Amino acid sequence: MIEFAAAVFFLILTPGPGVLSAAGVGAGFGFRAGFGYVLGLFLGNNIVATLVISGLAAILLGYEPLRLLLMGISTAYLFYLAMRIGFAGAEIGFIAAKHNPGVRDGIILQLINPKAYAVNTALFTSFAFYPENFTIEIITKLLIFNAIWVPLHLLWLYAGVRVHQLSLSPQQTRWVNIAMAGSLAAVVVLSALSLAATVR
Repeated sequence: MIEFAAAVFFLILTPGPGVLSAAGVGAGFGFRAGFGYVLGLFLGNNIVATLVISGLAAILLGYEPLRLLLMGISTAYLFYLAMRIGFAGAEIGFIAAKHNPGVRDGIILQLINPKAYAVNTALFTSFAFYPENFTIEIITKLLIFNAIWVPLHLLWLYAGVRVHQLSLSPQQTRWVNIAMAGSLAAVVVLSALSLAATVR
Protein backbone atom coordinates (compact mmCIF):
# COMPACT_ATOMS: atom_id res chain seq x y z
CA MET A 1 0.00 0.00 0.00
CA ILE A 2 2.89 2.37 0.79
CA GLU A 3 4.47 1.56 -2.57
CA PHE A 4 1.17 2.36 -4.29
CA ALA A 5 0.87 5.71 -2.49
CA ALA A 6 4.47 6.59 -3.40
CA ALA A 7 3.84 5.70 -7.04
CA VAL A 8 0.71 7.87 -7.09
CA PHE A 9 2.62 10.79 -5.56
CA PHE A 10 5.50 10.72 -8.02
CA LEU A 11 3.37 10.00 -11.10
CA ILE A 12 1.08 12.94 -10.34
CA LEU A 13 3.90 15.23 -9.24
CA THR A 14 5.58 14.74 -12.62
CA PRO A 15 4.37 17.55 -14.91
CA GLY A 16 1.72 16.38 -17.33
CA PRO A 17 -1.06 18.00 -19.36
CA GLY A 18 -3.42 18.07 -16.35
CA VAL A 19 -1.15 19.77 -13.83
CA LEU A 20 0.45 22.08 -16.39
CA SER A 21 -2.94 23.24 -17.61
CA ALA A 22 -4.09 23.69 -13.99
CA ALA A 23 -1.10 25.98 -13.45
CA GLY A 24 -2.03 27.78 -16.65
CA VAL A 25 -5.61 28.40 -15.60
CA GLY A 26 -4.36 29.68 -12.25
CA ALA A 27 -1.97 32.04 -14.03
CA GLY A 28 -4.62 33.31 -16.40
CA PHE A 29 -7.78 33.39 -14.31
CA GLY A 30 -6.89 33.10 -10.63
CA PHE A 31 -7.45 30.48 -7.96
CA ARG A 32 -11.22 30.74 -7.60
CA ALA A 33 -11.87 30.51 -11.32
CA GLY A 34 -9.35 27.70 -11.69
CA PHE A 35 -11.01 25.63 -8.98
CA GLY A 36 -13.84 24.69 -11.36
CA TYR A 37 -11.31 23.59 -13.96
CA VAL A 38 -9.48 21.42 -11.41
CA LEU A 39 -12.85 19.94 -10.39
CA GLY A 40 -13.35 18.99 -14.03
CA LEU A 41 -9.89 17.40 -14.13
CA PHE A 42 -10.80 15.46 -10.98
CA LEU A 43 -14.09 14.19 -12.43
CA GLY A 44 -12.45 13.39 -15.76
CA ASN A 45 -9.63 11.47 -14.11
CA ASN A 46 -12.09 9.37 -12.13
CA ILE A 47 -14.00 8.62 -15.34
CA VAL A 48 -10.73 7.46 -16.90
CA ALA A 49 -9.97 5.37 -13.79
CA THR A 50 -13.41 3.75 -14.06
CA LEU A 51 -12.81 2.97 -17.74
CA VAL A 52 -9.46 1.39 -16.89
CA ILE A 53 -10.77 -0.61 -13.92
CA SER A 54 -13.79 -1.90 -15.85
CA GLY A 55 -11.63 -2.92 -18.78
CA LEU A 56 -13.50 -0.67 -21.21
CA ALA A 57 -10.41 1.41 -21.85
CA ALA A 58 -8.46 -1.70 -22.84
CA ILE A 59 -11.28 -2.81 -25.16
CA LEU A 60 -11.73 0.60 -26.78
CA LEU A 61 -8.05 1.42 -27.02
CA GLY A 62 -7.35 -2.13 -28.16
CA TYR A 63 -9.16 -1.25 -31.41
CA GLU A 64 -6.21 0.21 -33.25
CA PRO A 65 -7.99 2.71 -35.54
CA LEU A 66 -9.84 4.24 -32.58
CA ARG A 67 -6.72 4.24 -30.42
CA LEU A 68 -4.71 5.99 -33.11
CA LEU A 69 -7.51 8.51 -33.69
CA LEU A 70 -7.77 9.40 -29.99
CA MET A 71 -4.01 9.58 -29.60
CA GLY A 72 -3.79 11.77 -32.69
CA ILE A 73 -6.47 14.16 -31.43
CA SER A 74 -5.01 14.40 -27.94
CA THR A 75 -1.45 14.82 -29.19
CA ALA A 76 -2.46 17.49 -31.70
CA TYR A 77 -4.49 19.38 -29.11
CA LEU A 78 -1.78 19.29 -26.46
CA PHE A 79 0.93 20.28 -28.93
CA TYR A 80 -1.31 23.14 -30.01
CA LEU A 81 -1.41 24.30 -26.39
CA ALA A 82 2.38 23.92 -26.17
CA MET A 83 2.86 26.05 -29.29
CA ARG A 84 0.59 28.79 -27.97
CA ILE A 85 2.49 28.75 -24.70
CA GLY A 86 5.87 28.86 -26.41
CA PHE A 87 4.94 31.72 -28.70
CA ALA A 88 3.08 33.72 -26.07
CA GLY A 89 6.02 36.13 -26.04
CA ALA A 90 6.38 38.36 -23.02
CA GLU A 91 3.01 37.53 -21.51
CA ILE A 92 2.43 34.64 -19.16
CA GLY A 93 0.77 32.12 -21.40
CA PHE A 94 0.66 28.75 -19.70
CA ILE A 95 -2.64 28.09 -21.43
CA ALA A 96 -4.12 30.50 -23.92
CA ALA A 97 -7.90 30.78 -23.83
CA LYS A 98 -10.58 33.28 -24.77
CA HIS A 99 -12.91 32.20 -21.99
CA ASN A 100 -12.65 31.03 -18.42
CA PRO A 101 -11.99 27.24 -18.57
CA GLY A 102 -14.45 25.39 -16.40
CA VAL A 103 -15.54 21.93 -15.30
CA ARG A 104 -16.38 20.78 -18.82
CA ASP A 105 -12.94 21.77 -20.13
CA GLY A 106 -11.22 19.83 -17.36
CA ILE A 107 -13.28 16.70 -18.04
CA ILE A 108 -12.61 16.86 -21.77
CA LEU A 109 -8.86 17.31 -21.27
CA GLN A 110 -8.64 14.23 -19.04
CA LEU A 111 -10.65 12.11 -21.48
CA ILE A 112 -8.13 12.86 -24.27
CA ASN A 113 -5.08 12.98 -22.00
CA PRO A 114 -2.73 10.06 -22.78
CA LYS A 115 -1.00 10.41 -19.41
CA ALA A 116 -4.31 9.89 -17.57
CA TYR A 117 -4.78 6.49 -19.24
CA ALA A 118 -1.14 5.51 -18.81
CA VAL A 119 -1.04 6.46 -15.13
CA ASN A 120 -4.37 4.84 -14.25
CA THR A 121 -3.44 1.67 -16.13
CA ALA A 122 -0.09 1.46 -14.35
CA LEU A 123 -1.61 2.04 -10.92
CA PHE A 124 -4.74 -0.09 -11.10
CA THR A 125 -3.24 -3.09 -12.88
CA SER A 126 -0.29 -3.45 -10.52
CA PHE A 127 0.61 -2.85 -6.85
CA ALA A 128 -1.69 -5.62 -5.63
CA PHE A 129 -1.86 -5.38 -1.84
CA TYR A 130 -5.22 -7.08 -1.16
CA PRO A 131 -5.44 -9.98 -3.64
CA GLU A 132 -8.10 -11.82 -1.61
CA ASN A 133 -10.64 -9.03 -2.17
CA PHE A 134 -10.41 -7.12 -5.44
CA THR A 135 -13.30 -4.77 -4.57
CA ILE A 136 -11.72 -3.59 -1.32
CA GLU A 137 -8.37 -3.14 -3.05
CA ILE A 138 -9.87 -0.99 -5.83
CA ILE A 139 -11.87 1.15 -3.39
CA THR A 140 -8.78 1.64 -1.21
CA LYS A 141 -6.68 2.53 -4.26
CA LEU A 142 -9.27 5.08 -5.40
CA LEU A 143 -9.35 6.69 -1.95
CA ILE A 144 -5.55 6.87 -1.73
CA PHE A 145 -5.26 8.08 -5.31
CA ASN A 146 -7.74 10.93 -4.85
CA ALA A 147 -6.38 11.88 -1.43
CA ILE A 148 -3.02 12.54 -3.11
CA TRP A 149 -4.38 13.81 -6.45
CA VAL A 150 -6.51 16.65 -5.06
CA PRO A 151 -3.90 18.53 -2.98
CA LEU A 152 -1.17 18.15 -5.63
CA HIS A 153 -3.40 19.62 -8.35
CA LEU A 154 -4.47 22.45 -6.06
CA LEU A 155 -0.78 23.16 -5.39
CA TRP A 156 -0.10 23.36 -9.15
CA LEU A 157 -3.08 25.68 -9.50
CA TYR A 158 -1.74 27.86 -6.69
CA ALA A 159 1.73 27.83 -8.29
CA GLY A 160 0.21 29.25 -11.46
CA VAL A 161 -1.52 31.96 -9.45
CA ARG A 162 1.76 32.87 -7.73
CA VAL A 163 3.70 33.04 -11.02
CA HIS A 164 1.05 35.40 -12.38
CA GLN A 165 1.55 37.63 -9.34
CA LEU A 166 5.34 37.87 -9.80
CA SER A 167 6.81 40.92 -11.48
CA LEU A 168 8.87 39.14 -14.11
CA SER A 169 10.73 40.95 -16.86
CA PRO A 170 9.59 40.30 -20.45
CA GLN A 171 12.67 38.15 -21.07
CA GLN A 172 12.11 36.08 -17.90
CA THR A 173 8.47 35.58 -18.81
CA ARG A 174 9.43 34.49 -22.33
CA TRP A 175 11.81 31.86 -20.90
CA VAL A 176 9.09 30.63 -18.50
CA ASN A 177 6.75 30.19 -21.48
CA ILE A 178 9.36 28.33 -23.51
CA ALA A 179 10.24 26.04 -20.59
CA MET A 180 6.58 25.25 -19.91
CA ALA A 181 5.88 24.62 -23.59
CA GLY A 182 8.89 22.30 -23.88
CA SER A 183 7.86 20.42 -20.72
CA LEU A 184 4.31 19.97 -21.96
CA ALA A 185 5.48 18.78 -25.39
CA ALA A 186 7.93 16.29 -23.84
CA VAL A 187 5.32 14.94 -21.43
CA VAL A 188 2.81 14.52 -24.26
CA VAL A 189 5.28 12.45 -26.28
CA LEU A 190 6.26 10.27 -23.31
CA SER A 191 2.64 9.78 -22.23
CA ALA A 192 1.58 8.82 -25.75
CA LEU A 193 4.42 6.30 -26.03
CA SER A 194 3.58 4.87 -22.61
CA LEU A 195 -0.10 4.54 -23.50
CA ALA A 196 0.75 2.88 -26.81
CA ALA A 197 2.88 0.31 -24.97
CA THR A 198 0.22 -0.48 -22.36
CA VAL A 199 -2.65 -1.10 -24.78
CA ARG A 200 -0.83 -3.39 -27.22
